[in-house]
Amino acid sequence: MPKVGMEPLRRKALIDATISAIGERGSLDVTMSEIAGRAGVSSALAHHYFGAKNELLLATMRHILAELTIDTRRALGAASSPRERVSAVVAVNFSELQFQPETIAAWLAFYVEAQKSAALRRLLKVYARRLHSNLLSGLTGILPRAEADRAAEATAALIDGLYIRRALKDGVPDAATAIALVEDYLETKLGGRQTR
Repeated sequence: MPKVGMEPLRRKALIDATISAIGERGSLDVTMSEIAGRAGVSSALAHHYFGAKNELLLATMRHILAELTIDTRRALGAASSPRERVSAVVAVNFSELQFQPETIAAWLAFYVEAQKSAALRRLLKVYARRLHSNLLSGLTGILPRAEADRAAEATAALIDGLYIRRALKDGVPDAATAIALVEDYLETKLGGRQTR
């Protein structure tokens, strides 16, 4: 059995602790010391692995995006039609892993911080391009390209908007309702079309 080094485990623990701390606080106003304590490591070790807090925040956002990408690829691989591809992208964004309170709070905090941080803004642009492209991978098989672009943009806006609305509400997010709202829009937009 291959031996797993401590560094990847500690890095992952620090990233998970960052998501947890941001989720609890509802902002990026967390300290390296607080994050390190949650991860069960010293503040010095957290600084050793990531340097400044901003680097840890970037690593955390990259981690969230990487998990979303892996989940999306898996879901798209299982889809057998253009319409199923679109639904797969929607479902992944509201999956149990993605649509949990801490992750939702982290997304909202990152959106706010991206207004001041060029590095976070770049990551959010990567996310937006991927989401649009993944939605188009199904929509262009159903709608003409210009209509597919508009439908992808509107669907992405609904997804992002539902994250913001859930972040601002108390209680557990309701993924099933979020999916149903987006699917209702898609059914209206697609008018029952399955492929072109």
